Amino acid sequence: MEKRKEPPSPGHSGILIKRQRGEAVPSTEIAISSGGNDRGQLIRTIQRTSGLEAPIISLSGAHTSEILSCRFDPTGQNIAACGADRSVSLWRTYPPNTNYGLLPNLHKAAILDLQWSLTSPMLYTVSADKTIGSRRIRAHSGVINSLDRVVAGGSELLATGADDGKVKVWKSDEKESIADWDLGCPVTSVCWSPDGAQIYAGALDNVIHVYDLRKQEVVMALRGHTDIPSSLSVSPSGNYLLSPSFSSNTIVWDIRPFSPSPSRIHRVLQGAPAGFENTLSRAAWSQEDGGKRVAVGGADRTVTIWDVESTRVLYKLPGHKGTVTSVDFHPKEPIILTGSTDATMLLGEIERSI
Repeated sequence: MEKRKEPPSPGHSGILIKRQRGEAVPSTEIAISSGGNDRGQLIRTIQRTSGLEAPIISLSGAHTSEILSCRFDPTGQNIAACGADRSVSLWRTYPPNTNYGLLPNLHKAAILDLQWSLTSPMLYTVSADKTIGSRRIRAHSGVINSLDRVVAGGSELLATGADDGKVKVWKSDEKESIADWDLGCPVTSVCWSPDGAQIYAGALDNVIHVYDLRKQEVVMALRGHTDIPSSLSVSPSGNYLLSPSFSSNTIVWDIRPFSPSPSRIHRVLQGAPAGFENTLSRAAWSQEDGGKRVAVGGADRTVTIWDVESTRVLYKLPGHKGTVTSVDFHPKEPIILTGSTDATMLLGEIERSI
């Protein structure tokens, strides 16, 4: 038999190679056609960018209803998801992508948000039952919609926002809040500044309120949304704030101390429809490239990824059968995690940023 020639390197994307049946297909090649009576099959080489087993992986079977939040842990090795079925599922990011843990009935109502601890192998959850799940603390008098954590002053601090109109600050090892701030209307989203000095809170008045923890007062109000902000996320640099909203507009705010823009609106991104369900969509910044890209899920069952500076849509990623409620970027590789009302998650490999 004639000696088979070596295939081109994976960098030559788009080249077709014919292989005899029974030959192993390298991880950088995908079979794109195979005839029943043909002796061979066509293979297209692609450039892989991550350690995932395949470019797209489905994580399903753990939840029985909507997934409302899903996040990578700080190492990128593990994934946690929570949802309307009151449970939290734990998964391996890399092969085998096993569901190695399920915490059922963790709360008495839907679990709306979760965060991995930055200092220990612990998860924090908040629920419609008005409690923080890590310690079963009845934290608010209304549904708790959002949670964030930060390490500041040698302690891990939590911030929670709820329908009772309050934002509360907690030390991770204490059962009483150390700060309490009343916005006067339901709070839909909270997040910390990287240094733990300020809290950003989105509310039913369509405004993002900025509270200084040291001064114990509101120091700024970001106005520009025409409907309720559904989540908040600070960029890896700490210079920008991402906020999708029920109006289907996503705003990137300039939160540097001396912004050149009086309105502090840096970019307005369009392409991710919020839909009529008014789902609190969890958006995210890319991590491995320093925040050049952002992602927001939509009611059109896709995830939209933009280049922030050009506002160009880079990806419209399909695959879900319901509204995409939560997205997160891997901390070290170009991988995006998505959760949906269809009770499944998808891991997707994307190209590295230029």
